[in-house]
Amino acid sequence: MSHSHLIEADRRHLIHPVVNYRSHESRGVTVLASAHGMFLRDASGKELFDAFSGLWCVNTGYGHASIVEAAARQMTKLPYATGYFHYGSEPAIQLAALLAEKSPTSLQRVYFTLGGSDAVDSAIRFITHYYNGTGRPSKKQFIALERGYHGSSTTGAGLTALPAFHRHFDLPLSTQHHIPAPYAYRANYANDAELIGASVAALESKVVELGADNVAAFFCEPVQGSGGVIVPPVGWLKAMRDACRRLDILFVADEVITGFGRTGPLFACDAEKVEPDLMTVAKGLTAGYAPMGAVLMSETVYRGIADADAVAPVGHGQTYSAHPVSAAVGLEVMRLYHEGRLLANGVARAPQFAAELEALREHPLVGDARHRGMLGALELVADKASKRRFDPALGLPERIAAAAYENGIAFRAFADGILGFAPALLMSADECDILFARLRKTLDDVLMQADVRAAVRDKASADEFA
Repeated sequence: MSHSHLIEADRRHLIHPVVNYRSHESRGVTVLASAHGMFLRDASGKELFDAFSGLWCVNTGYGHASIVEAAARQMTKLPYATGYFHYGSEPAIQLAALLAEKSPTSLQRVYFTLGGSDAVDSAIRFITHYYNGTGRPSKKQFIALERGYHGSSTTGAGLTALPAFHRHFDLPLSTQHHIPAPYAYRANYANDAELIGASVAALESKVVELGADNVAAFFCEPVQGSGGVIVPPVGWLKAMRDACRRLDILFVADEVITGFGRTGPLFACDAEKVEPDLMTVAKGLTAGYAPMGAVLMSETVYRGIADADAVAPVGHGQTYSAHPVSAAVGLEVMRLYHEGRLLANGVARAPQFAAELEALREHPLVGDARHRGMLGALELVADKASKRRFDPALGLPERIAAAAYENGIAFRAFADGILGFAPALLMSADECDILFARLRKTLDDVLMQADVRAAVRDKASADEFA
């Protein structure tokens, strides 16, 4: 198809995720054609620095021949193997064993999914089965965080606490509840300890409200991704895990975004030596080269499910669970993280990434910079003193995205003026310089727009940049 025919075919036939359908029809698609390393190229020939790793997932960067070769070898040898009827494949078994070895020690059982959303959905089903099978059928209430993201499955989207995922979908369910996010920039706590204490108290209060015998689990992201890269203080994750143990509810770490080196260690839980009861992963597991996610499960939860019925099967599965090609890709990606030193490079590059984000606090549009490892955000505000957001009618995220494209950079511009960044772990020092040169140019270009500049309260600072 020609470029114009592709755009028209997309407009007529392809439904895109998380987009306003009519707006997309009007705008038209940007067709991505190729990629290598840190860079994308679209069908018009425009080069874009990918500062978001696709969708938080291409942690290795694009174009690793060894990953492609691993997939090709497996497709030639055994392109599909069902996990039903007691069948399995070598790469899936090897990857499960490797994940058990590298994950927090509490997690020794692995169920493979197609991605993050169905990993969360699978976790919810496993938890429900576990409590029913162990004689505690009243434990049906789930607690998560405001601004949290746990996928867009029929059930998981209710644990997600973002309005677009609830609107017209009859969510959240009556069994799904949310407590405040550890959002330091939008809170008034004196210090980190006070914020951590408030989160623990909110969880305890919600469990008391619902009844301890009725609460099944608490789900959280170690760093909230799609909610605006909300980075809790060090110690928060461990405190919440410890609270769950005291409250006798399961602690589920959603590491779909934070896993596989995104925050530094292989898993964010490792930094605080947190051992979840269950953990969901995806994205960086295969670096986006093939679809795959997983639920990692403690022996206690596995035993409760396994011993619930001596004969009947556990009625949960998917056709493509433990797909051998995806597993082969996952094995090679894991090799690159460790033997290929991608994890080490991410750790080495994180201070430069953090320093560049922090330096942008001086920009008239920027109210906050936050980061952990190779995950970061800028929060744009009209008034730094009051932290007042820009009027949504100004359409700032759309303007930022358009300017970013013109400047050859791709990142996430959230609806409430937060910009998200998640560059690949292979990023070099020079490439980090490119990222922030293009980002600063993007912010400056948007500030030059008269109505944006007029909306900034600090007129002297805005005019100086203009």
